[in-house]
Amino acid sequence: MRALTWQGTGKVSVETVPDPQIQEPTDAVVRITSTAICGSDLHLYDVLGMFLDPGDILGHEPMGIVEEVGPEVTHIKPGDRVVIPFNISCGRCWMCSRGYFAQCETTQVKDQHKGAALFGYTKLYGQVPGGQAEYLRVPQAHFGPVKVPDGIPDERFLFLSDVLTTSWQAARYADIQPGDTVFVTGLGPIGQMTARIARHLGAERVIASDNVPERLAMAARHGIEVLDQSEVDDVPAAVLEMTGGRGADGVVESVGMEAHGSPVQAAAVKAAGKLPDALARKAIDTFGIDRMAALTDAFGAVRRAGTVSIIGVYGGQADPMPMMDLFDKGVTLRMGQAHVKRWVDDIVPLLTGDDDPLGVDDLVTHRLPLEEAPHAYEIFKNKQDGCIKVVLKP
Repeated sequence: MRALTWQGTGKVSVETVPDPQIQEPTDAVVRITSTAICGSDLHLYDVLGMFLDPGDILGHEPMGIVEEVGPEVTHIKPGDRVVIPFNISCGRCWMCSRGYFAQCETTQVKDQHKGAALFGYTKLYGQVPGGQAEYLRVPQAHFGPVKVPDGIPDERFLFLSDVLTTSWQAARYADIQPGDTVFVTGLGPIGQMTARIARHLGAERVIASDNVPERLAMAARHGIEVLDQSEVDDVPAAVLEMTGGRGADGVVESVGMEAHGSPVQAAAVKAAGKLPDALARKAIDTFGIDRMAALTDAFGAVRRAGTVSIIGVYGGQADPMPMMDLFDKGVTLRMGQAHVKRWVDDIVPLLTGDDDPLGVDDLVTHRLPLEEAPHAYEIFKNKQDGCIKVVLKP
């Protein structure tokens, strides 16, 4: 089969690799019909190469048609159309029984002290081959795959794999109440959908910041009040001014270590990526080299006794946190990988009608064949050609 593989920092290529096979009785093999590129994939592309090997297959936002199932997989069968959650969870363990699917104790990558295994996402999370490919072996398929109806375009359901469920959790973790004001940092795919979901959950006002014109325009189409970071010097001050000096009731930080505005940390990230793998891992683990600008904005914009929901991905361990300010303000922090299947039942009814209340049909900007994936990574990384979200077609 053909698959998108990591070949080195800033380099991916589509290669011919062995077809996946059933290995365990709880496996399935799925023929991929649509698969997306995530902002988190850019972390692998640019920064986290010390945790990858050349030839690793990337991608964790796939859907397709079931080709084969193991003997313990009974809720899906060949021919079914399914979405594959990005986290691999068993549905049976102590964590899964409580809805913490991103912390599944069956697939936890214990030798790396990490949570549940993820598709296409480094040695830290199990080095499981990903879904930017023609076929995908799905472990724990007795639980993970989400069966979806035929007759509706892939893109209505594809983002159950990550974007929609991650954004739903981000908004829920912000403790949104009817009438609240919510602030979202960053208007990539997660920020776009989080802002819309916040409105759907009852926020009276949603404010969001970014510096990419196409992202700002997309958010404005959905009733989001936008702050252009290329024109606003102090984003938290602007949010405070817009809220009568109080700040936002809930804040969602959806940028993570992609954040602009942290030149020292950005240089450290690039330097770490050039170190031998063992030294680079040590730098990431102990020196704390994430870019903190988006978090700083989030902490500055939240009101006293408010909530900050962190859904952007961070890799460093020792970044300074403004703990005195957070403690004084009484801020609640919630964060973590999305527990995908925990939110599916809430979202699916919003995808099957004609009204599209979350605006899912207005997210994808580029649709390309899998063979053009290296080009897709470049335009997504560099925010070229108005690129906000790419779907690849194997």
